[in-house]
Amino acid sequence: FRLAAGRIPEVPFGLSTGPAVLSYYGVATDTVTLFRRVDNDRRDLDMNSKDVDAEKMTRFIRMNELRLVTEYNPVTAIGVMQSSLQLHLLLITDKMSPKHPERMRRYRAAAELFKGKILFILVDSNLKSNERIVSFFKLKKSQLPALAIFHSPDEEQDVLTLDEVSAEHVQDFCNRFLQ
Repeated sequence: FRLAAGRIPEVPFGLSTGPAVLSYYGVATDTVTLFRRVDNDRRDLDMNSKDVDAEKMTRFIRMNELRLVTEYNPVTAIGVMQSSLQLHLLLITDKMSPKHPERMRRYRAAAELFKGKILFILVDSNLKSNERIVSFFKLKKSQLPALAIFHSPDEEQDVLTLDEVSAEHVQDFCNRFLQ
């Protein structure tokens, strides 16, 4: 547990054997529970299995953690697909762009407004593994950055190409789709 915690310093870890704490959170003993703030969901890993080691625990956390803005990649794909949030907003952009840090700051600000309602996802258009996503939304690299919103149960979607990512653009786009 401590080794896994050391490998993922950006994720807060806690360890308790107190019956009151376990009862409060509804956690069984010998269980790693991952609380996901972005969708108020949780994932449990039973530690009674003898084959759980720091590697498997780290992988469990990486696969299931969701942040305010989750970067889409083969590891986080599982957590994204299993999210209780059925509305996903993707920012499809070039992470190598000099404008990327400011875009992300504004995208995160908008994510705060829809926390618990929409899962905000970053898709790096430079990754070969993400080319399918870009083509799924019928986008070309020349049209990026873009926002794509997707409602998983009925596969309803919409796309907005942008010159500039702003909290206002994101908020307006999400509100129009929700209506």
